[in-house]
Amino acid sequence: MSIKLIALDLDGTLFNEQGQISEENKKIIKMTNVAGIHVVISTGRPLIGIPLTQFEGTGIQYAITTNGSGVYEIATGKCIYEDSMPTEMILPILSYLLSKDIHMDAFIEGKAFSPEQCRANAHRLDVPESLKHYILNTRVRVPDLPAFIQENHLSVQKMTLNFYPLSDGTYKDREDVKNFLLSHSEVSSVCGGYHNLEFTKAGVHKGIGLMKLAEHLHIDMKDTMAIGDTENDLQIINTAALGVAMGNATEEIKKAADYVTLSNEEDGVAAAIQHFLPELFN
Repeated sequence: MSIKLIALDLDGTLFNEQGQISEENKKIIKMTNVAGIHVVISTGRPLIGIPLTQFEGTGIQYAITTNGSGVYEIATGKCIYEDSMPTEMILPILSYLLSKDIHMDAFIEGKAFSPEQCRANAHRLDVPESLKHYILNTRVRVPDLPAFIQENHLSVQKMTLNFYPLSDGTYKDREDVKNFLLSHSEVSSVCGGYHNLEFTKAGVHKGIGLMKLAEHLHIDMKDTMAIGDTENDLQIINTAALGVAMGNATEEIKKAADYVTLSNEEDGVAAAIQHFLPELFN
């Protein structure tokens, strides 16, 4: 095995709990890219949700976004691959979701849109402050999301649903929404962290995005590596030739992975790359 492509999840993996990339991770990623090995992003976020200033100097050029439904060349915004939920598929699902007390985001053509009704209660979300700031500051708020999608004939790459915590430790409407999504075979739903739910068109996942990007870069899948921490990373962990779980990953991800590295607070990404590519750093 000769590693030529490394895909990195962001939240809970490359990012620490403050939503930052450590200097050690930046240094190792830059050295890896300089050596001719493609280090890329693999995230549930849309293209607009990638904080480009944090990646300056790292050499990262590509991003698998929205759980694999959109693959982009970062500098140009060029979409290399997309497989979205068409208008007629998403509208009846949206109608149901809007009847629930949740925060929702629709990722469309690399951008993020959210119903205006969700803005007022976004502060109730049970997520780190850095993630809350990201949610509050990267969404375009629209008064009528279904009408916006229908009138503009838009397809949706991914929906992210965040739930509000209750005093008994459960999350309002989460189980109802989860069961609803499971009853719709035309979509695939996973948890991307912090008790959220995310869904894409059925059969779409980060592993597919990795395959499409590898094909674009003329890299064999036997030369790929992926690092992640939550359920939306499971398919890419299984698809890559070498799957790595973060030390803070869920037990499901750790069991699926070939190797478990340090946590996102301990430069686990840098540690994993150095472990499997020691020759680059001697």
